[in-house]
Amino acid sequence: MSLTRKMLKAMELDEEKISQIIEAHQSTVDEVASERDKLKADLNEAKAEVTRLSAVEKDLVKANAKLEEAEDVANQLKDLKKEFADYKTGVEAKEIEGNKMKRYKELLTKAGIPEKRHEAILRVTDLSAVELDADGNVTNAKELSESIDSEWAEFKVTETKRGADVPTPPGSDGGSTFEQMSLADKMAYANDNPNSPEVKAWLEK
Repeated sequence: MSLTRKMLKAMELDEEKISQIIEAHQSTVDEVASERDKLKADLNEAKAEVTRLSAVEKDLVKANAKLEEAEDVANQLKDLKKEFADYKTGVEAKEIEGNKMKRYKELLTKAGIPEKRHEAILRVTDLSAVELDADGNVTNAKELSESIDSEWAEFKVTETKRGADVPTPPGSDGGSTFEQMSLADKMAYANDNPNSPEVKAWLEK
């Protein structure tokens, strides 16, 4: 209920008191109204802030989703780069191995080893001993040639004296066993019988 002059007069107050009371009451009402308006403004500002924060949160969720997607793409790219690097390394290794094999065969031919025996020799040869320069040329050809002359000398003699004779299968007709055969005979037999148990066992040593 509002405070009025009529109500104050009914209380038998003089005009001066009534004016003082009305003035004080109006001041209080104005203060309350001002405070109310301020609270409304604060409330509206808070609501606007909540709306803004809600939008920011949605944007943050979207940003996090994009970040996770970007990280997935980055990881996939990293895996692809590694896969390509491994593939490239494997291709380069095969090319180097193939070039070493080619160069070693050339040294075998130069040493007088028949071409048909090259594969058998390569099966038991460690090609890591073949050193190549940037152009693919053998840098230790002299040492390798000396090694070939030493290791496969009997092979060359066999080819010169007996031609392309194939040794009798080990143990047949009371003949010598595979272990008792000469190196050249073993190589010849292995070249013609690569899948025999004796040859496989020998190559795995």
